[in-house]
Parts: sequence; structure tokens; C-alpha cells
Amino acid sequence: MQRLIALSLYLFSHCALAACPDWTADQAAREITHLSQLLGQWDEAYHVHGQSLVDDEVYDQSRARLQQWRRCFTTASAEPDPLQGAAGTHPHPVAQTGLSKLPDEQAVRHWMARRDDLWIQPKVDGVAVTLVYRDGILQQAISRGDGRRGQDWSARVRQLPAVPRQVNSSAEIVLQGELYWRQPAHVQARDGGSGARGRVAGAMASHRLTAAEAASIGLFVWDWPNGPSRMNARLDGLAALGFDDSRRYTLSLAGFAEARHWREHWYRQALPFASDGVVLRQGSRPAGVRWQAEPPHWAVAWKYPLRTALAEVRRVDFRIGRSGRITPLLELEPVQLDDRRISRLSLGSLSRWEALDIRPGDQVTIVLAGQVIAQLQSVAWRSPVRASVDTPDPSRYHTLSCWRPEPGCRQQYLARLTWLGGKKGLRLPGIGSGTWAALLDAGLLGEPLAWLQLEHEQLAGLPGFGKARTERLLKAQRLAHRRSLGAWLAGLGMPAVRHIDTTPGWEALASRGEAAWLALPGIERATARRLQAFFSDPHIAAIRRTLQSAGIPGA
Repeated sequence: MQRLIALSLYLFSHCALAACPDWTADQAAREITHLSQLLGQWDEAYHVHGQSLVDDEVYDQSRARLQQWRRCFTTASAEPDPLQGAAGTHPHPVAQTGLSKLPDEQAVRHWMARRDDLWIQPKVDGVAVTLVYRDGILQQAISRGDGRRGQDWSARVRQLPAVPRQVNSSAEIVLQGELYWRQPAHVQARDGGSGARGRVAGAMASHRLTAAEAASIGLFVWDWPNGPSRMNARLDGLAALGFDDSRRYTLSLAGFAEARHWREHWYRQALPFASDGVVLRQGSRPAGVRWQAEPPHWAVAWKYPLRTALAEVRRVDFRIGRSGRITPLLELEPVQLDDRRISRLSLGSLSRWEALDIRPGDQVTIVLAGQVIAQLQSVAWRSPVRASVDTPDPSRYHTLSCWRPEPGCRQQYLARLTWLGGKKGLRLPGIGSGTWAALLDAGLLGEPLAWLQLEHEQLAGLPGFGKARTERLLKAQRLAHRRSLGAWLAGLGMPAVRHIDTTPGWEALASRGEAAWLALPGIERATARRLQAFFSDPHIAAIRRTLQSAGIPGA
């Protein structure tokens, strides 16, 4: 369906129910005006030039975001809704209603429980149209527009082989349906929207419709507003008029289980069109003369899971890892994507963040890679208010930085300790980042191995240290004394430690020159230099002295 229909599906979603932004009136006016103008550009490209500048899901969520902001700041902007300019001048004989969205299974069950004579259809993803036949001849084809008035598409629609120029009836017939881009064997779960809606919109907006384009457009009639009162009679009548797909894809429902079955079936099985959910309808509904250009009570949409989610960036943080690598993290207004709630997103590298220049208030699009990992797809738009971001200096952090909890070193220092006690180091059970942070906050980790000398009396009564955590740390001390020199060196981050025999002992390893390292299998020049730098670092030398005092063999 066209974008205004899709928009209504979000009015009861998380976008509509989200908390209002903490903005001043001036910032609200700037944000609303900026988004309104951006949507105006997208609308003009879509409705006038037939170009879809953004994914349909992103458009729908963006327009819902604008409506939410306008509800929050009713006096912040007098910008008109840019979509209303696409309404056109041709009145619909029967208003196109649009649909409300049911957000989850519980809402679907509730909606169905209060009704009978229920039917289900795939929600075909295309552009909506009204067809008017008089004396058996196609007289008018009107785009949806604002639901009351639309543009005259009659000349173009008459070129579509899928739309009969004549039907066997002398009565006036008003049909509402979807022009869709034919996609044989399209699987929604696999293929997504594939830009199908934009292709149809482009064809309808073009000055010249080619024969190939016309043949690529299909029609699905979803309702016959002035047809028979009973659904079965309407479907039989539509089939007799040549619209057999309506009967094929409109199925009676015995209950919620069947609705869930068909939604899942149409999501994962091949169809000749893209679809973004299912439509639940009552067979009986008011006469068409009573319809309004707003979501009705007798039909709703149950959408498929979002493939792309629009999220607002709350803040930009930077995680500094054990090796000094800086990873930007976006803290997001939580969004639901498939069955995952996403509130944080890694950008991978500092250089990527610098290239994208993402700031708090920007809107980004999120996708799932392999249905598991959330990834940034794009920046949907940037906030006109460019917030400052405190960025760490990359020249300060490297593989041998932050061996003490100096200012600016907390993250890397804790990451070093977590690695030391982890499965690639000393393998200390039950000792993780929380334990190290508690010791650091208590002032007991001024040196990376200070925990080896802690006693029960020092730990008793520390915040976060109950009896169980205290016993785990004391046990970890005993285990650490029994670990090999190789485990210690691995935990301290010695380069290429898995490829090197550490049994000769620390002194023998530290005395090796570049040539001696290069003589070992698999050691390249860059690694040899890193090994030399590791053993010659004064902090590593200080750690060795602590290990010698603790009696670690080979130190």
C-alpha cells in the first residue's frame, strides 16, 4: 500500500508511544522543521519522480517519528505535513481507509476475540489504487493520495495487462487494490521488500510507461466497497470479473492459530509479490458510503518483523580494549528488530566513526546480520543541532599503554586484568570484570598484580564483596601461583605466545634479539619487534619482579 497507509501502521507502535525528547522549544522547532523538510524531499521524489530515496520501512518510521514529535511539541513548528501535497484533485468515490497496526500476538488475539466472520490476506507491498467501472468499462483509476483525493492514473493503468479494460457487468463497480511489481518466487523473509513499491511508484509517475514495465505490474484487489455484503459473495463476484487472486489470497479464519499459521506461511513461502505483513478483515463491514480516510474498526494489519529499524542516537561512547584499540559505541533509544531489543551498537573502529561523524540526536538505521548481530546500515539523517563528543586521543593508547590506573586508563587497565584472569590467561573461575572493577574502586589495584597479596581482612566489608566473592578471589590467588609461565605471559599479552615455547624461562626469552625471534617458525619482522618491545617495557619488567617474589616458576 502507499506510504500514507503504511504510516498509520506505526501510530500505535513504539514510535508513537516513545517518550518525548528532552528539548528546548527552539531545538524542537529546528528538529521538526528539519525532518519535515527532509520528508518533503522524499515525498516529492516518490510521488512526482517515482524515485524511492529511502527504504520503505525507514520512510514509515521517519514519518511516525515526525508525528510523535509534533504531538510532543504542538507549538514548535507550523510546517505543513509534506505528504498532503500529493493528494491530487480527483475525489475517490469511496474513501481509502488505511490500516492500524496491531503490535504483537496479544493485541491480535484481543482484536480477533471480539469479532467473528474473520478473513486474512497478505498485505501486498505496492501502491494503492481505486478503479471505477461503469457499464463494464474502466472509467477511472485514482491513486490513493490522502485517502479522499488522488491523482488521475487512468491513462497509465489502462496500459497494464493485469487490469481489465472491460468487465462483464453493467453496474457501477468500485474496487480498491494494490498495484505491485511482479516478483515470481519472492520470499519475504529472504528477499525483503526489494524496492518493489518504489518500482511501481516510478512507473506510475513516469511520462512514458514501456510495455515491459506495464507487463511487470500486477493487481491485487483487496476490497469491493459497493459489492455484495458477504465476503464469500464478494470473492466469487471478483473472480467472475477476472480478479481471481482476491479469492486465492483471501482465506477464512477459524481462530488465532490459523492467523498465525498463514502469517508465517506467507512470510516464508514464495509469493508473486512482496508483502510486509497480513491484513485481518471482518467479512461484514459498513457500506462504502460510510467509509472515512482513516483506519477502520473492521480491518487491521499484523506486520512482519522489521528488517530495518530507525533508532535515535542518545550518546556516543568509546570502549578502549586491552590492546589499546578504541571502539566507538552508539547508545540508542531502544528499538525492536525481529525478536531482539537493541540499545547499543558497535561501529568497529574509530576511523569509521570519524568518517560518519555520528552525534547524539542523529537518526541511524539498524539491520541484523545473519539474523543475529545488529549492524549500522546508514545514517538516516543528522540532527541540525550538532552535539559535542569527547573523543579519546588515539595516540595515547597502544599495546603497552595503561599498565596502571592513571587518569584516562580505567577501561584499558580493567580490560588487561579481565584478559589476565580469563580463559586465554590464568583461567580463574568466577573472576571477571566486576571483581576487578570493585577492587579498583576500593583502591586495592594500584598495580596490576596487587591482588595477589590481598588478605581476607582487606576484602571483608568491601562494597560488592560478600563471602562468596571473597572466597573466589582467595582461591584465584592459590590457582594463579600454580599456573605456568606460559599462562602468565599469555595473560599479560605477550605477542605470538601460542607459537613460542616458553619453557626456557623469562630471562632467556627477554634476552633474545630480533634475529633470534625471526629464526622461529611463523615469526615475522613486525612480530619480532613487538616481542622485543614487550620484554623491554619497564612495566613488564616490574611485573616480572612481582612474579619472582611470588615464586612463579620460570619468572
